[in-house]
Amino acid sequence: MAANPIVLVHGYSAAAGAFDAWRSALVGRGFDPATLHACSYRSLTNEVTIRDLAEAFDRALRVQAGFEADQPFDAIVHSTGMLVVRAWLSMYSGRRGRLKRLIALAPATFGSPLAHKGRSWLGAMFTGNRQLGPDFLEAGDKILSGLELGSQFTWDLAHHDVLGPDTVFGPTPRTPYVFVFCGTSGYRGLRKLANEPGTDGAVRLAGCALNSRKIVLDLTHHPSGESARRRTQVAPWKNVDAPLVHIAGKNHSTILIDPGPDLVRMVESALSVNDGASYDEWHRQARSSERRAVESIDPWQQFVIRAIDERGDPILDYNVQLFTRTARGRASAVHPFDVDVHAFSDDPSFRCFHVNLEKIGADKLENLWIRVMASSGSQLVGYHGYGSEDGGAGMSGNTWDAELDISSLADDKGVKFFFPFTTTLIELRLNREPLPVSGKNHVCFF
Repeated sequence: MAANPIVLVHGYSAAAGAFDAWRSALVGRGFDPATLHACSYRSLTNEVTIRDLAEAFDRALRVQAGFEADQPFDAIVHSTGMLVVRAWLSMYSGRRGRLKRLIALAPATFGSPLAHKGRSWLGAMFTGNRQLGPDFLEAGDKILSGLELGSQFTWDLAHHDVLGPDTVFGPTPRTPYVFVFCGTSGYRGLRKLANEPGTDGAVRLAGCALNSRKIVLDLTHHPSGESARRRTQVAPWKNVDAPLVHIAGKNHSTILIDPGPDLVRMVESALSVNDGASYDEWHRQARSSERRAVESIDPWQQFVIRAIDERGDPILDYNVQLFTRTARGRASAVHPFDVDVHAFSDDPSFRCFHVNLEKIGADKLENLWIRVMASSGSQLVGYHGYGSEDGGAGMSGNTWDAELDISSLADDKGVKFFFPFTTTLIELRLNREPLPVSGKNHVCFF
């Protein structure tokens, strides 16, 4: 059995007992119950953040779990527990050497479509703290903010551990090996009212994996000359891919309370991986075993888009459309790319697009273009960039729009714009400038 102790980290609005079924299953497979440590954390207090939970997790490891200083361990996490452990890893680089294997069950890696509903008053009535006191009926607003689709927290966290300059999830024992599982079915009974397409009832299958890529579309650069090379960029990638493993018939709840022998065996096997070769072999076998589960569901992808100006300030009012263009210049919109869009409540410069790749015919799309429209809401200032068909900027009142050919994104780095069961981050950059009104600058003048 695994030599390391195993830490079990639950999800939002739960407690250590949520892992009772997994404790029993692991003990039944021969694991020493003394090495299984299920933690509890408070998620229904409005002023506690996910980073607070990560810091508290670190203290609990040192003070309460009985671990020796810098003792290595493995972790099995569910839902929000993934964000807690990722935040813990990202705070201090020295912690990466301690965590050897990270098993993620239905992880909220890029949030949950239920989070913004939980932030409402009605959400507090259903999920809020029931204990009388100062936290009564609180639903953990700051934690739910981090869990919301397209949140700044998950965007920033991905830039630390997935897209950052250091290797956080690498091919050697110096960094944790990651294994990601999610069920392919939604809730049953009354809870099925929460189901949305492409989810396990609570998290999106496209938002679980840790093999995301980032694309920068910088329309502040001119489309010709040396500057054109910087208009489309793919962020460097230094980690090992941790793709999603689909578990047929399980939902967000049953993957935890009724895992079944097949999933338990896969997790047991993952807990014995100790080098890059065995990690690759484990994923090869997982892909083979999940083939039927993948064939039975639609391929979904998430795009988290953030729009900023050349100063780094957020652009709050914008729209993005995809289209294809024929050799004769005829444009055809890609539907329904922009139908299921969620704007982050605290900062709508972050938008999360959920796309059914089969419905848009992603595997047949060629000569792909993106159109960006942005408005400042004022006649005095507006957004300006390069990208219209004639190489200039299209302006109507205080609304600017431009088009950019993104067909060649994959030429250099092999990154596909459409890739099922992943989340792609896109950063849009535009210029914000004073607009001439009747030929005069009315923002600052002499």
